[in-house]
Parts: sequence; structure tokens; C-alpha cells
Amino acid sequence: MKHFHEFQQAVNDPLDYARNLKNDSGKEIVGYVCSYVPEEIILAAGAHPVRLFDTRSQIGLADLHLQSYCCSLVRGILEEGLSGRADGLDGMIFPHTCDSIQRLSDIWRMNIPAGFHLDVILPVKLDTDSARDYLTDVLRKFREDLSGSLEREITDAALEKAIATMNVIRQSIRSIYEMRSQNPRLMPGQDLYTLVRASMIMDRDRMAELLLETLAELQTKSDQAPSGKPPKRLVLAGGICNQPDIYPMIEESGGAIVWDDFCTGARYFSQMIPEGADPLSRITGRFLNRIVCPAKHMDLDSRASHLIGLVKEQNAQGVIFLLLKFCDPHAFDYPYIRQSLDKAGIPVMLMEINDPASAGGQMKTRVEAFLEML
Repeated sequence: MKHFHEFQQAVNDPLDYARNLKNDSGKEIVGYVCSYVPEEIILAAGAHPVRLFDTRSQIGLADLHLQSYCCSLVRGILEEGLSGRADGLDGMIFPHTCDSIQRLSDIWRMNIPAGFHLDVILPVKLDTDSARDYLTDVLRKFREDLSGSLEREITDAALEKAIATMNVIRQSIRSIYEMRSQNPRLMPGQDLYTLVRASMIMDRDRMAELLLETLAELQTKSDQAPSGKPPKRLVLAGGICNQPDIYPMIEESGGAIVWDDFCTGARYFSQMIPEGADPLSRITGRFLNRIVCPAKHMDLDSRASHLIGLVKEQNAQGVIFLLLKFCDPHAFDYPYIRQSLDKAGIPVMLMEINDPASAGGQMKTRVEAFLEML
């Protein structure tokens, strides 16, 4: 890909990218930790949102504040803050999702004073009559709080521009996913992982432009017929994947990831924001209509039904469920999803991961055995 090097640089060191962007553009840098943060409101405030994922450094300082059974994602983000590597941030935003993220918010506020600190207290139940009104009020308050923190008005016109930019990003990534599903050899899975990550880190106007160019580049290549034995088609599921090594490991074993259900993947770009009158209510609609993660409640079987639908829609032959170690919401989610997949006759393999470890030989052996079984 023409712009892959630029995507890779941003993903390799998001905070360094954010510092350089701040120096070049003068934009305030606002960190966030979850896809339930409304990026459109941050963009409309003239600031730059950057998602924090983990740390590439040895975790030591964070272990003084967190129990050993907290997931590596939360521990890694706290390590970045306590070590001073996140000092360039002008503020941090924490949505109330899982218990660990909520506690991370408290610890960050008490120990890392740099910049403003905002909580977005989203509803947990999204299937009630009052959920839409409550969520709209939460977003309205967030808009007011962010406006006060940055001392800048957030206008409806600016929100409309931000919505349009994010729609371009989401639609472009979705189109790339769809092309790869038809021809998995069009683009390595690790490159797609990098591209999606970069979209949560890089300047969004720049990212929208580069994604359109990347999409056009891939469309030109898409007519080329794939060569060799067709790979076995897989869907990845779970919360988050911080291990890009998993993608080539699966591909080298004869598999192809044709879709996923990650908050750093398909859940990030699912649901465009439609045109309409009130921009806040439309942002609310997207959060209500997108497929939920286990930290939210929609109904008893929506996540399993969605995953089964994905497998059928993408003509996949099996599912690999990546469970981040100590991620309680997805750990509680897995048994009923497994039961539903078994009932539907869909093979599934559970793979527990723990960052920042890389995908090792034992994992590859398990993947090879699973693919042979399909």
C-alpha cells in the first residue's frame, strides 16, 4: 500500500505521533480508551482524539496501583500515564464501560494531574424506552464539559463536519473489509490491522483522505484473480487484538480472516451516522444501533446472533475467539456464545491472549490443528 509506512509509524508510537501533530497544528490532544467515546464531539471542538491501547514498555509502575488480575490493556494504559509518556495529552476521556476502565479513570484522575479529565457515564441497558433520552443527555453534558475544558464553543456546524469526516473513514474501512472478504489475498491481515489502528490515532481529515486513496488502490488490484489453494475462511471475535502476529500466523497456516467482531475492528466502523436535524441525537442513534460489546446490554442473544450472522454472511468456516486474559465481560460472554455457535454447527476455538506477549509456537500449533479440522 502506498501509505502503509505512514500508517505504521502512527501505530508504532501513537503518543509520539500525537506530540508531533500538536507541534505542527497546534491542536489539543485528547486521549481516550474505548470505542464508546464520541470522537465526533472531540473533533468538533477542534481537538484531536487519539486512542490509547497498551504500552510497549515493561509494566512496573501500574502494578503499584492495580491488582495483578487487571487486564494488560488497562495496566498498559496506566503505565503510559504514570511513566510520563502521556504528558503531551491535554486531557483524557473515560467512558464507563467495564469495571477495570472505571477504576482506571479514578486512578488516572488521582495520580496523573496533567490536562483535564472527563467521564462519559453511558447507560448500560440500551433496550429500554428511556435509553435514548438518557444517552442523548449524557452526550449533551459531555459536549458542554468538553467545551468548558477547552474554552471553545462546539457548534452544530462543526459537529456536522466531524460526522461527515468520520462517516468517510468508517465507510472506507468497511469497503476495504468487503473487498478483502471476497479476495482475502488482496491485503495481508496484519496490514488491515495496522490501517484500522491508524484510523484511531492519525489526524482524521488526513486519514479520511488516505483511506479513499487506499480504497482506490485496492479496487485497482481487486480484479486480479487470486492464485493458489483457497484459504479457509475465519471470523475473529472478542474484545480487542493487540497482537498483529496473530494475522500472519493464521495466514501461514492456511487460513484467512475475512471479518471480525472487535471494538478495534468491525464494531468501530459499523453504523454510519445518517443525515438529519439534531447531530447529537444522530450520534446517539449510532451508539444504540451498533452491535454492543458485553459491557452493554441490548437483549439476551444479540451478540451470538450477530456473530452467527457474520459467519453466514461472510461464508466463513469457523470462528477464533480471542479472549484477553482477565477481561471479565468477554469471559462471561464466551460460554453462551460458544453454546450458540455449537448449536448452529459452527466450529469455534478459544484462544487466550495476554499482551505484550507475541503469538508463539504453541498458539500456531493450535491454529493449525483447528484449521485441519475445518
